[in-house]
Amino acid sequence: MHNTTSQPVIYHNGPVEQHHSELDTSPRSQERSKTSKFFSPVSFTWRFLRRYTNLTFWIVVALIVGILIGKFAPSFAVQLEPMGRVFIRMIQTIVGPLIFSTLVVGIAGHGDDLARIGRLALKSIVYFEVVTTFALIIGLLAVNIAKPGNGFSMDGLVAPDAPNKTITWVTEMESIVPEAFFAAMANPKAVLAIVFCAIMFSIAIIRADAQSKKVMLDFNASLSAIMFKVVELVMNYAPIGIGCAIAATVGQYGLGALAAAGKLVGTLYLTLIIFVILVLLPILLICRVPLREYCGAVSSPFIMAFATASSESALPKAMENMVAFGCPPEIVAFVIPTGYSFNLDGSTLYLALAAIFCAQVAGISKTIGEQIIIMITLMLTSKGVAAVPRASFIVLISTLNNANIPLAPLALIMGVDAFMDMARTSINVLGNMTACVIVSKWEGVFRNDEWHARQAGLTNDTMTMDEVDRNTQTMGGAHGEKELLGSSAVETRETNATQRHGHTDNIV
Repeated sequence: MHNTTSQPVIYHNGPVEQHHSELDTSPRSQERSKTSKFFSPVSFTWRFLRRYTNLTFWIVVALIVGILIGKFAPSFAVQLEPMGRVFIRMIQTIVGPLIFSTLVVGIAGHGDDLARIGRLALKSIVYFEVVTTFALIIGLLAVNIAKPGNGFSMDGLVAPDAPNKTITWVTEMESIVPEAFFAAMANPKAVLAIVFCAIMFSIAIIRADAQSKKVMLDFNASLSAIMFKVVELVMNYAPIGIGCAIAATVGQYGLGALAAAGKLVGTLYLTLIIFVILVLLPILLICRVPLREYCGAVSSPFIMAFATASSESALPKAMENMVAFGCPPEIVAFVIPTGYSFNLDGSTLYLALAAIFCAQVAGISKTIGEQIIIMITLMLTSKGVAAVPRASFIVLISTLNNANIPLAPLALIMGVDAFMDMARTSINVLGNMTACVIVSKWEGVFRNDEWHARQAGLTNDTMTMDEVDRNTQTMGGAHGEKELLGSSAVETRETNATQRHGHTDNIV
């Protein structure tokens, strides 16, 4: 019976093979076969690149191509600037909802543990102040050793027009407290205002009834998860936008501009590298942060910030990568946006270096005591200026006026400021991502159980409040609630196989 039943199968295969062979001889099939063979190398190359490359690779390629276009086709490169500006605008549309929803779920999801919020804020501010002070000291030491301002002449230098806007404690306070909630959400520069609104809203949720709390937490958790998916979509355009941005910068200012003030630019770049090696690296080593994975997590946002000279362009990707790296979302949503105003390591170092550079060009020698006064002034005026356009320039002019230093040497800085802005912005972003990891370590929640569960694919991307309540009762009390809500359902995860093997492609 077995042979009899198998016979129809053999008989059925014969005509099918003959039918296919007849189709293969038709002109249309032969044309289709030629087309398939023609595009086969392209298809193979595409599959290979998608498997063995990531976003960082393409950003680096775009960076190189953009520099070459800016160098050899400057007029065409300048016309590409709108395409780079579109990328930044797309990022800016994400900033408000992403920060607000992530921070609300992170704070309100911890129940009545408001003391933890205060402790988190205190630790963050202490870290910001200490690290930025080191940046000021290193900047002052470097400019006094290298003396990049020596050899320049004041002849022919004209002081640039000083902005009318000044930075005072009133402007600082007004930048934190917005006129309206949606005004803060509509202004991508008003990061501190968004954080302020999120904190106030979170405290109100904690004080509200259980039903209202459940509805708003579910809404914000879903909004946060969706916004991270929007980040993934926008990042597909990142190599194009970044390549166009760097091409426009090189095409407009030219690499030749670096020769005129090459010593100043070189001093800044070298000093920023020394700052990373002497300050940030030891902090990471002391806190036992896995450096290889850390480099993979920060590389993409760092390059974005460098190429676009915009901290906002790297903000969503920095938050996403830090969550994937192991930092709880509520810490990421608080530390990174707050650090964008209070932890500007690169800008702070640049201000110290630029102030003394102007004094050197003017032939003015500043004593150690006078430089300490300049450092203290910069410590106070350089905080919270991210929401002010051309904030670094305004702070620098104010510092020069207070120190009785002429403004004419600023003409030398403005010629190469675009290239220096790229460096200081990227260090700002790197410093904030480092602060996020360190604060997570201090809190003892870096790569907690919830993160490991997500890496193994054992939890969902989102968690409703009913699930939270059940899990909290199972684990018992406020401690269980803290552990379960630590990630606040924001993490976007890649395929389970990639995560279980610990690859870092999903965060770069």
